[in-house]
Amino acid sequence: MSLSSRAVLVVMCFLFLSCTPLFTSATTTTVQGLQPRCESHIFNNGKHYRSCKDLPVLDSFLHFSYARETGVLDVAYRHANLESSSWIAWAINPTKKGMLGAQALVAYRNSTSGVMRAYTSNINSYATMLQESPLSFRVTQVSAEYLDGEMTIFATMVLPPNTTVVNHLWQDGPLKEGDRLGMHAMSGDHLKSMSTLDLLSGQVTATKSVNGNILLVKRIHGLVNTVSWGILMPIGVMAARYMKTYETLDPTWFYVHVVCQLTGYLAGLLGGLGTAIYMALHTGMRSTAHTVIGILIFCLGFLQILALKARPGKDHKYRTYWNWYHHTVGYVVVVLSVYNIYKGFVILQPGSGWKIAYTAIICAIGAFAIVMEILQFKKRWGSLFVKKSEDLQEANQSAFKKEISKFMNRWGDKTPEDLEANQYASTEVLAGNLFGLEPDPDWETVLSRLLTGSYDRLTFILLRLALQATIYFIWREPNERKHNSNNKSVDQVAKLINKSVRNRISSTNYVLNPKLQGDDTLV
Repeated sequence: MSLSSRAVLVVMCFLFLSCTPLFTSATTTTVQGLQPRCESHIFNNGKHYRSCKDLPVLDSFLHFSYARETGVLDVAYRHANLESSSWIAWAINPTKKGMLGAQALVAYRNSTSGVMRAYTSNINSYATMLQESPLSFRVTQVSAEYLDGEMTIFATMVLPPNTTVVNHLWQDGPLKEGDRLGMHAMSGDHLKSMSTLDLLSGQVTATKSVNGNILLVKRIHGLVNTVSWGILMPIGVMAARYMKTYETLDPTWFYVHVVCQLTGYLAGLLGGLGTAIYMALHTGMRSTAHTVIGILIFCLGFLQILALKARPGKDHKYRTYWNWYHHTVGYVVVVLSVYNIYKGFVILQPGSGWKIAYTAIICAIGAFAIVMEILQFKKRWGSLFVKKSEDLQEANQSAFKKEISKFMNRWGDKTPEDLEANQYASTEVLAGNLFGLEPDPDWETVLSRLLTGSYDRLTFILLRLALQATIYFIWREPNERKHNSNNKSVDQVAKLINKSVRNRISSTNYVLNPKLQGDDTLV
């Protein structure tokens, strides 16, 4: 044998001898790990039980002794690796599998005194706070202890004679301020902590047919409702609101709106409401805010569909009221849907990734809506301000026309002869080029233009000012001639009117006032 071969053999022997203790230790540990952890446990109060079982989840163990003839069940439920600020519960459900109807033993450690408290609680609602209440069967010697991170409940129960198999469940949760029992987790092992217990053989059979499916159904319920009510519905609403303003997208916006809303409602109806009914049949109906809001959303959605059948025509007098109803209910449905989805996240606790992803989608939809509101603000809301301005102008013109009519009725046939002979000059003073037409020497034509014309705001102000100044100076002239024998020519009266109007315009500081800028016709 060569030197190199001998060296390899020595190294292999060394490695074998080094690994043998490790292998032996690992084997011993594995064998010990296969042995039930409950069998080697010794209780400080000296109690012994004929059977024990390592429960499949939540680091829990069940010790019990059962007398079939009398129905007496002596039990100890242990929960290891537990903080002192926690509560534990173990229950038997004599009627069905699951939480509703369970007869529970509850224990927690008082946060102030450190004393353990153990009591019974009859669970008749999913909204239970595990209040103390008597069970449907007799229970005695209820006590609890907490040692080295392990909490234990002891009790003696009297079950109906000849009971052999029971549905049992176990749970833990946080202890809130004031020793209030907080909600246990709604994911992972906390949804698997139930099984069927054979009191004679000690055999534990997990209720996979219900519990495993329920977890999957809950996830389907959350996913379908998130996509249908929380994403498709808002997109459908935005399609109707923002696409509708573009004539080229009519009637495309309507079809997009109907497809999104109808798809969302049907998906929510089949996948959302269907899974909710399945969970209610197998675990009981939960009267929670999430459930109530969900039912309300489905009812409002159904009303929206019925409203389509009652939609009036575009020109119908009730169409405005129908639009108000349809839009208001639609926005309420979207807001309630998003809110209820977040409540669902709290109940299901699928992990932060799901909540972050949905929040990002909602933020993107919200950001898009804000951008579109800014871009379409003038088109959507500008008509309100324009209409208000037009209404004001119409009111002013109406008052203006009344003044002119009053003037005509009082002074129409009393014009001084020399001024009447040169009406063209008076007309020129009154109107200038504000009419947008050549001045007409006929007063009837001028007044007709004032009564029937439509002018912008500044032109309307100047016409009114010119008319009032003309009326004042022309009808002051007869009094001057009668009492002061001071006769002014037509040109002199026109200059007075012109000067008066210019002085009034200058007194407004129109150069510094943006509302009065834009027309220098009389200046």
